[in-house]
Amino acid sequence: MKKKYFLLFGLICLFSQLKAQQYALFNTRTLFDAFENPAVKAFTLDSSGKYASNFLFPNLGFNAAGGGSAQDVLRKLAQEQVNDTRGLPIGTGAINKLYQQTNLYVLTFRIFNSYKYNQEIGFAWQIRSDAQVAYTNESLAIFDSYKRFQNVPYTDIFNDKGYAQSYHQFSVSIRENWDKRLAFGAKLSLLSGITYNSIRIDNSYIFADAFNDRLDLGLNGTYKGSFIQSDEINKKTFIPTFKNPGISISLGTTYTSKSGYFIMGNIKDLGFIKWSKSSHVAKFNQLKSIYELSTRTNSEINQEITDMARDIDLQKGFFAATNAKADFLVSRTFGFYKPSFIVSKNLFRPGGDVALVNTFKIDRFAASVTPLYNFNNFMMIGLQAMYQTPNFEFFLGTDNVGKSISLGKGISQSDASVGSGYVGGSFYLGMGIKFGRTVEHPQNLSTMPGVNGEKVYKGFFRSMYEFFRKL
Repeated sequence: MKKKYFLLFGLICLFSQLKAQQYALFNTRTLFDAFENPAVKAFTLDSSGKYASNFLFPNLGFNAAGGGSAQDVLRKLAQEQVNDTRGLPIGTGAINKLYQQTNLYVLTFRIFNSYKYNQEIGFAWQIRSDAQVAYTNESLAIFDSYKRFQNVPYTDIFNDKGYAQSYHQFSVSIRENWDKRLAFGAKLSLLSGITYNSIRIDNSYIFADAFNDRLDLGLNGTYKGSFIQSDEINKKTFIPTFKNPGISISLGTTYTSKSGYFIMGNIKDLGFIKWSKSSHVAKFNQLKSIYELSTRTNSEINQEITDMARDIDLQKGFFAATNAKADFLVSRTFGFYKPSFIVSKNLFRPGGDVALVNTFKIDRFAASVTPLYNFNNFMMIGLQAMYQTPNFEFFLGTDNVGKSISLGKGISQSDASVGSGYVGGSFYLGMGIKFGRTVEHPQNLSTMPGVNGEKVYKGFFRSMYEFFRKL
């Protein structure tokens, strides 16, 4: 059956996309770390090969969480694929929250370009998505059954807001040392939008008149999306055609103090996407009546509700910002133990994380335990295992071990009684290989800058600094 996506249909679909941040990989000098944090090194002098890649082995992560008074309904929806809101309290407009993130590196390639300033250049193809939704109990209940709203008029109980955006990201990055302690990095990306949906309801009204067999529904707000009907999505939607183009930039810096503290700061994914003229904008300010309710099925009534978006749809383009973040990390190594304190904050949207990564490393093996607090009032405990040499790395982990286990068990058993509290899940893994001739320390080179015609290399960031200083 065709479905038209409006209001919480988007929410239901989002929950099947569990996605993530992977803080335990920060300050590991893995290939993932170097692409995510632009100033971080990926190569080790006199040990690593000159080139690095994941060879199409996906570096993928997924993470999602949903909480509030509707969390048991979400659990049943996720684990039994049943939307049962009979026990959900309604009438107060209580707000629930759902968020998700994904970050998939399809292909990466990185080059150790110059021993002078340890310059590295990287190229990557990513697929990213993120979403944040604040929705009411009633927004779930109306798609289950309108009969819970009979004979009492309700106002402002569907005042939801949220968005979901996914896109391809093709990037080129560069990092280099300024001196022995300070480094800078930048990542410039070309984006190709896949899907976008956002909803904001400012005022709402519903009255199910059992005597007259009629449902009145009023909405005031705005919907924007790259699609309304499911048949607008096909295989071509997921191919990077740049029909919905965009750009973004990430900037980073690292500093190592004399006392051994490692400090990192980033502004990441600052950009936008221009969604095409075939996208949809629907501005609601209407009251719709649905008659002869007793002769209609729930799916037919839901169809009438979602048709409200189609009836006032205007096809036009619009701009949407990417979910830019600011990161800060401070770390110090104590023998085999390395703690890292991380704060990550969304710049233009609510949300962020505070994490304490506790890494224990013995020879080539490392394990991390990461307690994390999300600003949406979610607590998580992450675990990670890694095997790493100068030319090979493999890691797997989760940002939310307890919830991931209970969610996976509940889905495999189709049992909503498995688990308690908010609903969540997370998993990630990745691999990187370095190859080619070994990158040499400057003292081991047979040539020196400025000797025998060898050109003195200034470095990218130093050259940019001197250029702007002369303006």
